Amino acid sequence: MDTDDDIARANRAKRGSPFLNTDQAAAYLKMSSRLLKRLRRAGKGPVFRRHSRFVQYHIDDLDLWSRDNAGRTFQP
Repeated sequence: MDTDDDIARANRAKRGSPFLNTDQAAAYLKMSSRLLKRLRRAGKGPVFRRHSRFVQYHIDDLDLWSRDNAGRTFQP
C-alpha cells in the first residue's frame, strides 16, 4: 500500500466529496486501514456511515474524532 497515493486520493476525495472510504480515511488519519477497521468493530473509532454496503467516513467526523482522541493510545 502506497501511503502517499492514499493521501493524494483522500485529498482529491475531500475536494469532491466529504465522504472517504476506509482506506482513504485511514490514510487521512495516518494509520493503517486494518487498525481503523479494528477500532470500528470495537466501537472506538470515528463515526461512520453505511451507504448501501459501503462504509464511509465524513471528513468532519474524522477531524472531530482526531481532536477528541489526541494523545491517546489505542488498543483494539
